[in-house]
Amino acid sequence: MSTAVRGKLPWPLKMSYDKQDTLLKLFVLSIAAVLSFSTRLFSVLRFESVIHEFDPYFNYRTTWFLTEEGFYSFHNWFDDRAWYPLGRIIGGTIYPGLMVTSATLYHVLHFFNITIDIRNVCVFLAPLFSSLTTLVTYHLTKELKDVSSGLVAAAMIAAVPGYISRSVAGSYDNEGIAIFCMLLTYLLWIKAVKTGSLFWGAMCALAYFYMVSSWGGYVFLINLIPLHVLALMATGRFSHRIYVAYSAVYSLGTLLSMQISFVGFQPVQSSEHMAALGVFGLCQIHSFIDYLRAKLSKEYFEILFRTMALFVGTAVTGVGAVLMASGSILQLRCSLRIYLMRNGSRSSCITCLNVSEHQPTTWSSFYCDLQMLVFMFPVGLYYCFCRLTDANIFIVIYGITSIYFAGVMVRLMLVLAPVMCILSGIGVSGILSTYMKNLDISKVQKKTKKTENYPIKNEVASVVIMMMSLFLITYTFHCTWVTSEAYSSPSIVLSARGGDGSRIIFDDFREAYYWLRHNTPEDAKVMSWWDYGYQITAMANRTILVDNNTWNNTHISRVGQAMASSEEHAYEIMRELDVNYVLVIFGGLTGYSSDDINKFLWMVRIGGSTEKGEHIKEHDYYTPAGEFRVDREGSPTLLNCLMYKMCYYRFGSVYTEGGKPTGYDRVRNAEIGNKDFELDVLEEAYTTEHWLVRIYKVKDLENRGI
Repeated sequence: MSTAVRGKLPWPLKMSYDKQDTLLKLFVLSIAAVLSFSTRLFSVLRFESVIHEFDPYFNYRTTWFLTEEGFYSFHNWFDDRAWYPLGRIIGGTIYPGLMVTSATLYHVLHFFNITIDIRNVCVFLAPLFSSLTTLVTYHLTKELKDVSSGLVAAAMIAAVPGYISRSVAGSYDNEGIAIFCMLLTYLLWIKAVKTGSLFWGAMCALAYFYMVSSWGGYVFLINLIPLHVLALMATGRFSHRIYVAYSAVYSLGTLLSMQISFVGFQPVQSSEHMAALGVFGLCQIHSFIDYLRAKLSKEYFEILFRTMALFVGTAVTGVGAVLMASGSILQLRCSLRIYLMRNGSRSSCITCLNVSEHQPTTWSSFYCDLQMLVFMFPVGLYYCFCRLTDANIFIVIYGITSIYFAGVMVRLMLVLAPVMCILSGIGVSGILSTYMKNLDISKVQKKTKKTENYPIKNEVASVVIMMMSLFLITYTFHCTWVTSEAYSSPSIVLSARGGDGSRIIFDDFREAYYWLRHNTPEDAKVMSWWDYGYQITAMANRTILVDNNTWNNTHISRVGQAMASSEEHAYEIMRELDVNYVLVIFGGLTGYSSDDINKFLWMVRIGGSTEKGEHIKEHDYYTPAGEFRVDREGSPTLLNCLMYKMCYYRFGSVYTEGGKPTGYDRVRNAEIGNKDFELDVLEEAYTTEHWLVRIYKVKDLENRGI
């Protein structure tokens, strides 16, 4: 006899509806977290476990040093292999949160006898934190609206390409944990605002400290939260809850952030933090005025208020004038990120504009990284405006400001993606909840519920729900495709399809770095363009002149001058900098477009941006018609510079394509103009299998005798 016949319900039906609903929500949230982790492991399935890009190699190298030598040695480490001959003090020039997190996880795992290499911890850290980001997104959206919106937002951020771009396996960069820290700070801030609890304010300050230790983008937080408080003041929503929350977050958060050596006293000196300080002062004034208003009569309060306003205004003006005259505040310097956010198209930041991720964002990038979120974002804003609360005002401000910043810098798409998922989750959940109420399965019920003012509500609800389902399905397929095509291939190991459809792997970068490690003196100095500095120090363990974080623009300019000059002049610069080897990236044989010839004009611009490089003029490297060409019509200055010769040495006798002459460049689609030349001051030391990396040894001075 069945369970139902005996009068007992089967196990799933024994539970109350609330318990079943809770289990379903936990199941969906778990699936979202697992999806977030698994989608980011795609690159590991396609290739071996490698670290991607350029910056992550520096982060890996410093993390390895931290785990081996301890935090004290790490904090005081002077790296003599970077920025030669200057060197680099590691503890005072980085945000250590990423390294400390990985080292802590490494030691915890080893404490429980889970022996895992530190490299694998670094490779899988970003996917791990992406799962935590999914959970935080759920709780943050739940605080803003409801559980259903939180589940949708969590599912969206699990697959959104704008976040996957920085959280795939092997993408060991600061942003891998910073987005989690940012959303956690926002979640705890909302809780502090709702409750007015000192505890939640302190927790928010701790989360903010973790964010400060992890990424320079913390400046966005310390300006967004004060902007929220200012908006609450302007709308008459300021209360004791807001006062307690912000006072705790600002005071404790500022003190904690100053413990990071790289930050130091910036929170009380830099113009980037002045808005937070100003709002903190306004909170004290506002609360004091509220206190006086409660204690004094209206007439006496107005007299006192006018007197205090006049006194404070005079005092602030006087102090400001003194500080500006002394130069303490006259230097209203913005950091490089904030400057680029506001002035993304200005050519004065020539070194920064050289970086592709600092370029303005195109409309196609918005759609590629966000897809349907672009269209559902306004819907989420509408639902937030329909029921304005202190928390909803915050997410609206976050959404609007992040759109602006993401528009002027591609990199900040990472800041926009989470709020897009949150507001789109609110929008999708709101639409589905509204129309599901009008959807009746029973035809009998459908006929009886028809009314004159809304006779086809069931049909309309069905169409809307089907459309939303279709949008969500296409969003899933789009995210999967973008992830596999754009964000799942490490830049250090390249792949291509052969004519027969087979896959060809180009491992030239690691091949060249290992050759340097095993075939050059340990104290050899390697000159290359700054893109490859981190990889050379981490994988070849050799001293480099410039890397991805070199602050000295004059030093970078000197390298650009050597690349853009003739052999004779370049030799003088290389001898000045004690260069032993020169490394260049060349894609003319394989068709790799991100080579040094395509980056060469930036070397010219940066090389000519300083006093020593005034003789280098960009127009000298163009044809009379204003074209940048490598064939016979190219500029003689270009065809005889050091970079051109290092890339095309011996290439003039090589066949690259059938039916094409020797020396045919597959990237520039042209036959090179200078084929028959020899190198005078350099000698070829090593060229990788596919000619992607070419290494040259600088010749010693000739022995002239006595």
